[in-house]
Amino acid sequence: MSALRRKFGDDYQVVTTSSSGSGLQPQGPGQGPQQQLVPKKKRQRFVDKNGRCNVQHGNLGSETSRYLSDLFTTLVDLKWRWNLFIFILTYTVAWLFMASMWWVIAYTRGDLNKAHVGNYTPCVANVYNFPSAFLFFIETEATIGYGYRYITDKCPEGIILFLFQSILGSIVDAFLIGCMFIKMSQPKKRAETLMFSEHAVISMRDGKLTLMFRVGNLRNSHMVSAQIRCKLLKSRQTPEGEFLPLDQLELDVGFSTGADQLFLVSPLTICHVIDAKSPFYDLSQRSMQTEQFEIVVILEGIVETTGMTCQARTSYTEDEVLWGHRFFPVISLEEGFFKVDYSQFHATFEVPTPPYSVKEQEEMLLMSSPLIAPAITNSKERHNSVECLDGLDDISTKLPSKLQKITGREDFPKKLLRMSSTTSEKAYSLGDLPMKLQRISSVPGNSEEKLVSKTTKMLSDPMSQSVADLPPKLQKMAGGAARMEGNLPAKLRKMNSDRFT
Repeated sequence: MSALRRKFGDDYQVVTTSSSGSGLQPQGPGQGPQQQLVPKKKRQRFVDKNGRCNVQHGNLGSETSRYLSDLFTTLVDLKWRWNLFIFILTYTVAWLFMASMWWVIAYTRGDLNKAHVGNYTPCVANVYNFPSAFLFFIETEATIGYGYRYITDKCPEGIILFLFQSILGSIVDAFLIGCMFIKMSQPKKRAETLMFSEHAVISMRDGKLTLMFRVGNLRNSHMVSAQIRCKLLKSRQTPEGEFLPLDQLELDVGFSTGADQLFLVSPLTICHVIDAKSPFYDLSQRSMQTEQFEIVVILEGIVETTGMTCQARTSYTEDEVLWGHRFFPVISLEEGFFKVDYSQFHATFEVPTPPYSVKEQEEMLLMSSPLIAPAITNSKERHNSVECLDGLDDISTKLPSKLQKITGREDFPKKLLRMSSTTSEKAYSLGDLPMKLQRISSVPGNSEEKLVSKTTKMLSDPMSQSVADLPPKLQKMAGGAARMEGNLPAKLRKMNSDRFT
């Protein structure tokens, strides 16, 4: 295989086929599977690596007239060869037209035949034919003024044509020279000195799975107010059945923290943290082999030398994203300055990275720790506290009426739970409850009655004292309850004694 790759290059891969396929020669005994070289299928890109958008507009119909309504921008957007061709053609046609107008005036006045008459005053002196009329126009338009050919005062039509020539020449010069100036001063070439890494990488950074790529500036002049944005292009189908071939999703590269505003003096690594809000929340190393997406990177800034806005673009397809890699460092400290080694700008190396998606990692973490209450939002915590309070209220109403009357404290479970949930409602977390309550509430299978009995017992343990230590009224109530204990079941007697103690 290595010999085949050396012979045909890396653009080809070895494909193993079976002998039963159509159009293949049968294998002889002892022969292995046939191998043939097929070219890799090129990935259709929306934006090329050099930033050119791979989009062509067709079937415009009558909409092509919109290009003529904005003729200046149309000329600026044309390629250089077409700009030069239009530039030369426009001046050539204008010159020939104006030279023809001067020749027509001379011909209609008869100056061509009477030019050598001594006492005759022509419209334009020393114009005998079309070449001389053309030279007169060039001398006038370019303000050369040799002094041999000139307009006389006996030709009013020549004076009018001279004014028209001056106005038309100024308009043509302003239009074409302005177009060429804008074309030359466009900062597209400045964008070529902004580099992007050939690959993007996915690895752990600060304990989070992160998508990273690198940008660099080859010039010493800075990019003022440099800002970077990322778009994820991926096909999807809506729940209504609509197919979106190039759905654009925003990738957060630090918009909320201001990290998208770059001080692009040395190469920077741009990071996108993959979390629950990221479109790559379900992306794993295994699913990358079947996914099809394209990450478009847009870097904008103001060129320091010209003050014009510059934009550089590139893209990364799914086969250009390396899982479990990290970029080599390129900055080193020398004597009195920092040196950037651009030979390692695109280099990466492998690092230990879990092959699972962020979603799978969170699920595995929850499954491995069933006794730990999961982190939930504040609204869910308040909702759970209210549900628990209502459940205990229902349980307290199920107690026998005699027991409620004896205790004289029908709302005791309700108050008890509110006392225990006061701290949790303030902190919006179950972690402020005692450890016993956390374990009781997190272990599945505990019924509400068990939860109430354990909660009441645990919170009443610090209050257990002898009846002699209670006030006289409570001692009376305790004595009255003791006389009726014989009529109650053992569990209720124990619960009743716990409540009075």
